[in-house]
Amino acid sequence: SHRSSSPRQSLQRGPDMQLGTRWTAGEQPPASVPAALHEAIAEVDASTLAELAALPEAERGYAPRWTLTWLEGRPIAELETGVFVRLNAAGGVTIDHEEEYGEDD
Repeated sequence: SHRSSSPRQSLQRGPDMQLGTRWTAGEQPPASVPAALHEAIAEVDASTLAELAALPEAERGYAPRWTLTWLEGRPIAELETGVFVRLNAAGGVTIDHEEEYGEDD
């Protein structure tokens, strides 16, 4: 068994203490990412990776990474490019782009 006896184990008690999970766009999301989000994440990945592929190789850099966090028990997947995939209270999935909130100073 590979249970570590590190003290960090005690942090993960309640459902609100789920730690963020990270993965790279285009990869299969980890098991901790709710299946409800997978389709929207795949859509965002497809358009993000298509945009990257259209760039000259020298400018491409790396595929951006996703971070999964939890707010009030609901999952939020955030891509480094400022795209958010959220599960709302009604069980629907929304895709938001950061810049839609008028923060373009």
